[in-house]
Amino acid sequence: MTAMIIKGKTTDWEVICGLEIHCQIISNSKMFSGASTEYGADPNQNVSFVDAGMPGMLPTLNEMIVRQAVKTGMGLEARINKYSEFARKNYFYADLPQGYQISQFKYPIVSEGRVLIDLSDGTTKEIGIERLHIEQDAGKSIHDIAPDKTFIDLNRAGVGLMEIVTKPDFRSPEEAGAFLKKLRSIVRYLGTCDGNMDEGSMRCDVNVSVRPVGEEGYRTRCEMKNVNSMKFVMQAIEYEARRHVETYEAGGTIEQETRQFDPMKGETRVMRKKEFAHDYRYFPEPDLLPLVLSDEFIEEIRREMVELPDAKKARFVKELGLTPYDASVICESRETAEFFEKAAAGHDAKKVANWLMGDFFAMLNEKRITLEESPVSAENLGKLVELVSKEVINGKTAKDVFVMMAESGEDPEKIVEEKGLRQVTDTSAIEAVIDEVIAANPENVAAYRAGKEALMGWFVGQVMKASRGKANPGMVNTLLKSRLAGN
Repeated sequence: MTAMIIKGKTTDWEVICGLEIHCQIISNSKMFSGASTEYGADPNQNVSFVDAGMPGMLPTLNEMIVRQAVKTGMGLEARINKYSEFARKNYFYADLPQGYQISQFKYPIVSEGRVLIDLSDGTTKEIGIERLHIEQDAGKSIHDIAPDKTFIDLNRAGVGLMEIVTKPDFRSPEEAGAFLKKLRSIVRYLGTCDGNMDEGSMRCDVNVSVRPVGEEGYRTRCEMKNVNSMKFVMQAIEYEARRHVETYEAGGTIEQETRQFDPMKGETRVMRKKEFAHDYRYFPEPDLLPLVLSDEFIEEIRREMVELPDAKKARFVKELGLTPYDASVICESRETAEFFEKAAAGHDAKKVANWLMGDFFAMLNEKRITLEESPVSAENLGKLVELVSKEVINGKTAKDVFVMMAESGEDPEKIVEEKGLRQVTDTSAIEAVIDEVIAANPENVAAYRAGKEALMGWFVGQVMKASRGKANPGMVNTLLKSRLAGN
């Protein structure tokens, strides 16, 4: 049970939440112009006459924007609408030079879909998708350069966005966080959005209301605009839900309004009273024809679809024997999943997963590098696991070899041969070392034979030390027991 229940003085309250996520579409040029979408360019460098709202400039729809939206809709298991329309959303703000935003209103390109989220208790939950529509982004207002001025950067103006609207299916901050994590994973697998919330290419508006447990229908909601991290989304939901409960419990009412989340204080504050759709005076965009997609166009995109996280996770569990948890961690990133598959090819997949999620991830964190920058290749990680499986080296030696691989990027087989690290499996050689250890420690031998069996671990350690870690641990245990028993 992941629902968040807030206990009030009069009754228990449940949280109702829906999300609106703006995903910046990956494309080389903007939605209605040929200007570049490159991130990090100097202010107002990537701006065409269309983006700047110059009189007489007409928009031309970028086909890649449409393709990316359709592909994302398929990833959300949603309905792709062959007919959709563009509309003008009218409002006035300094970073919106046209005085309106070209969006979609009544007829979006994608409608009803679903996303399955993974929760911490091991359960899953289906979240409904209301719609996905495409629209152009606004520019950026910069308030912290001068105390008495606001600066406008139009580099982002006209960049293609997908607005993904969920149904009000969330009942806790955890569920909202899990959804954003899954959505980011899906769009990254598809290559339709990079999902970088810190760069603003994935932004989230959060709608929150509460109601007494058991009550039907929805109460007045408030919207938190442009929350830019999963952590802040979860904090905003919790704070706002508790504010609603406190207001109702005190006999007050909640007004529909737009609020802003302050991550420094962990609280929300009013920005403006909530607008309604009619406030934007939507009307059909006169400079763009309706968008009509052919069956051939849709099927062509469907053929380009990749295996998505849920399908990959299910396959890893069924075919490779991973636990659902391991598969979830590995499949969150397409790059990690592909690296794992290369490493596991022909080897014990579960052991490869253990190494990947243990020493390998730790190495990346320690070096502060990405998977793509790893000195240890997928093939070499698989070879290392195979060396342990075939008892060429033992687990302890493997960790030492991995450290050398992380420094040099060399093949583990080469390291083992050059350093003389092959495991000793010759029974007579191991027995000789055991005999030396027993002969050098008569008091401990006597204590063990008198019933102090915990000394076995100490004896194993001494033999491994004397063999410089090369002796096969399993053989050491078996032979030691026999020798200490007097055989």
